Amino acid sequence: MGDQPRTPLRHRQFAVFFTGRLISLLGSAMTPVALAFAVLDSSHRTTDLGVVLAAGIVPMLAFLLVGGAVGDRFPRNRVLRLSNFGAGAAQLAAATILLTGNYSLAAMAATEFAGGICTAFTTPVLRGIVPQIVPAESLRQANSLLSTGRNLTKIAGPAAAGVLVGTVGGSWAIAADGASFLLAALLYQTIRLPAAEPAGQAAGVLHSVRTGWREFWQIGWLWRVVTAFSVYNIAFTGCWLVLGPGIAQQTIGAAGWGVALSMRAVGGLLAGLAMYRFAPRRLLPAGQTFAALTALPLLALGLHASFAVLVATTFVSGFSQGSMSVAWDTTMQENIPGHLMSRMAAFDDFGSYAGIPIGELLAGPLAAAFTPQSVVLAGGIVLAIAALSPLRSAEVRALRHPPAPVP
Repeated sequence: MGDQPRTPLRHRQFAVFFTGRLISLLGSAMTPVALAFAVLDSSHRTTDLGVVLAAGIVPMLAFLLVGGAVGDRFPRNRVLRLSNFGAGAAQLAAATILLTGNYSLAAMAATEFAGGICTAFTTPVLRGIVPQIVPAESLRQANSLLSTGRNLTKIAGPAAAGVLVGTVGGSWAIAADGASFLLAALLYQTIRLPAAEPAGQAAGVLHSVRTGWREFWQIGWLWRVVTAFSVYNIAFTGCWLVLGPGIAQQTIGAAGWGVALSMRAVGGLLAGLAMYRFAPRRLLPAGQTFAALTALPLLALGLHASFAVLVATTFVSGFSQGSMSVAWDTTMQENIPGHLMSRMAAFDDFGSYAGIPIGELLAGPLAAAFTPQSVVLAGGIVLAIAALSPLRSAEVRALRHPPAPVP
């Protein structure tokens, strides 16, 4: 069931990449808190904050597939470096606007729009570059380290942002995020990759998107899981992120909800450590089972469970979410050819992100038509069914870790 852990950090390329990711993730983890307070302090309008946040999401979705094609066509270290420089410049521009007292909605939306475009080119490259800088037998350990680092920054980032907002102001936290992107880009400058495969350079970007689309539908286990997670994210976003805080406010209070969220983060952190040392041979089926377990806190909310039960299920959910993430990234990297990796990651991300606004828009009307608790309970059931649905496929169940050798 398990194997001896290897140490990807002994490989210089991965150590540099990991350090750069940790720095940029810490800066990015500060931004949601800092940006919210900075925009509200400058405009005193919640509608402005909604516009600014949407300005970052829309271009990310619009350019994501193009970003995947670019990541397969050009050296990924170069794409990563340029996209981080761009994101850093956008955040520093936003911080400058706020610090100089020249706030305008259009200017802030423009900086977030530019940052969203950069994110669209960064995200597909991240999973594609890992198999190029660590040996195949160390992929799971590398993804576990990245997951652990990501969850650490989710705990430390908001806390650091809170301190900065309370002392020098949210604008400086945004400036720190911009600096973190630039520092990461400088580190990525030192990463050296093998020459790009000829197949990856042969066609234009739009042609690469079209051929990637055809390849995506030919990989049965991939499109089944991505389709399932589109439904999963509709249920999770609408029930946990939209309706969850309102239910918590009436039952356990804001402080109790904060404890539950903290336990989710702790669970995710421990999952990265656990998956570093152990993973089942049937990694993808295990990952889908973990995904189904993330429904537990939704069921607890819907069934009016006690605070202790909610906290316990939230911890299990965080652990399951972290385990699922490592399982999924490793499965993709082990079973998708390198020249397709960024495009397949982009289609995966696009399918997942597309469910988020649907869940956000459906949650309120459904809660008004029924009750928030009943919608959350139904959402938990839908989420679990969606997560487990790919296991009906023999192709999904047959995937092994490490992959079976080609005869």
